[in-house]
Amino acid sequence: MITVTRLNGTKVIINALLIELIEESADTVITLTTGKKLVVKEKSAELVSLNVQYLRSIGLIAAAQKSEHTEGPSS
Repeated sequence: MITVTRLNGTKVIINALLIELIEESADTVITLTTGKKLVVKEKSAELVSLNVQYLRSIGLIAAAQKSEHTEGPSS
């Protein structure tokens, strides 16, 4: 779960695993796999960083990297 800030200043906690798309134009829009959209203050780079931190905290990034190292390069 990651915490983001809506444009009105309220904080919401979202399931980072449900993020499908992050669009950045005048505002940053997060589209979830459920189809719900959230407009937030954070920029896309910050959201990516928050997501990576979350994935590391639950072991998904470490597991993926370990799998790549043990399987070796694909031919």
